Amino acid sequence: MKMAKMKQNRRSELHLALPLPKRILAALALSGLTQLALAATSRDIEEEVNKEWQEIALTLPAAPVAENLLAFYDSGSQAFFIDAKSLSVNSDGSVRYTLVSNSSGGAKNISYEGIRCQTGEKKLYAFGRSDGSWSNSRRDQWERISDAGANKQHNTLFYDYFCEGKSTAGKAEQIITRIKHKQVLKSF
Repeated sequence: MKMAKMKQNRRSELHLALPLPKRILAALALSGLTQLALAATSRDIEEEVNKEWQEIALTLPAAPVAENLLAFYDSGSQAFFIDAKSLSVNSDGSVRYTLVSNSSGGAKNISYEGIRCQTGEKKLYAFGRSDGSWSNSRRDQWERISDAGANKQHNTLFYDYFCEGKSTAGKAEQIITRIKHKQVLKSF
């Protein structure tokens, strides 16, 4: 306790020993170094984010089978499912999966999609046909995930099952287990 107090007193004495103009110059110098360090750190982070991201090649999965479907969201007018056999966590940081939606009126839609946790985006790769084949999507771009509207299936996947912050929340098996047991990720 006495030692800490002595160190504090010495700092105060040194501080007061410098004339006011030199104290101001010293403070400005430290401030400038701090700003320089912050600018360098900010620039490093920006460069890391802007590095060219390379998406892995697309391989379409087999058509979904009813016994592999995992329910994860119901909007009231549509129920949404993930085909467990199609879910993959990829080396490019994306999570790809087959999404099946059944409307209360009996319509069924199948799509193969991806989500990027790092950017909060989704991509539609292909639509499933009734014969089990795929039709490539014409929209070949990543789009922001929205929580607006009635159907919040992508938002639910992103926040509740796939992503923690900007990282993928585990391997495919862990994500499948969470969906099976309705164990949503903790929100902060």
